[in-house]
Amino acid sequence: MERVTAEGTTERVLRLLGLLQRRTSWTAAELAAELGVTDRSVRRDVERLRALGYPVRATAGVGGGYRLGAGTRLPPLLLEDEEAIATAVSLRLAAGGTVAGAGEAALRALAKLDQVMPPRLRAEVRAVHGATETLVGPGIEIDAELLVTLARACRDAVRVRFRYAAGRGGGGGDGDGDRERERTVEPVRMVTTGRRWYLMAWDTDRADWRVFRLDRMRGTVATTWRFRAREHPDPVAHVQRSVTGAPYRYLARVRVHAPAGRVRELVPPQVGRVEEDRERDGWCLLLVGGDDPDWLAAQVARLGFEAELLDPPELREAAARLARRLAAMAGPA
Repeated sequence: MERVTAEGTTERVLRLLGLLQRRTSWTAAELAAELGVTDRSVRRDVERLRALGYPVRATAGVGGGYRLGAGTRLPPLLLEDEEAIATAVSLRLAAGGTVAGAGEAALRALAKLDQVMPPRLRAEVRAVHGATETLVGPGIEIDAELLVTLARACRDAVRVRFRYAAGRGGGGGDGDGDRERERTVEPVRMVTTGRRWYLMAWDTDRADWRVFRLDRMRGTVATTWRFRAREHPDPVAHVQRSVTGAPYRYLARVRVHAPAGRVRELVPPQVGRVEEDRERDGWCLLLVGGDDPDWLAAQVARLGFEAELLDPPELREAAARLARRLAAMAGPA
């Protein structure tokens, strides 16, 4: 027999909501079996959810059923324990992120979640926060409106126009110096390293793929000009090649006596690119850019692996200088 108390109805409606959030589509019979009620009770509970603002869609026919759709407003969420903890931790990380205004919004959302979270979960989340420190400093903030403009342009395949100063040594692969120029591009994807945001796009004036730093864009507007999608390189790999090599005076090529996976653990993707060495087992190739060969030599040395300096010649000279300095620091035997 069905429970007819108000408490029982509320509990059943919450269970129904949890089921609808767990799977894309349910038949009335499946929901009735899960809840231990009749099809008629399922229909009544669906109406209760709709009254609370949840857009439950119904389809008729043999393959019909119920599914949770997107509505015009955001109703309350029903989160399982692991989902609530993951959301709270993610919001805490977002509070120190690189999107302007998102930090304050994340803290407000975290405060709301903390208010309704059961004490046992609240204690677990605070334990995670209390035992965690952030090593990487804050990156360059990006306006949220710019992100939305570029995201829509990528989705809708429309050209974007903006003013851009490429600069040196900061990634972007543009190579036009510091002078600000008008650019018209066909955007494909945004890529973030956690500290900076980049856009990979087809430059219509230069007729090739370029990488642009979002913090150097000015007056960005989406046009009404649609474009046909082109074959393009992998955005992540293309951006990584650009930010680790193109903007710098020197591009170091180093053969390292260590597995590629181990070196990737020590070299962040925004700093250097690590590739498998097809010629020698147990070795990998490291490509890293920089304006100072002495700095590059020191970074290779601090990895702690046997290494061969392939290019450029200035890197080998810098390594020799570093060796002499270290020998002098060590003193006589």
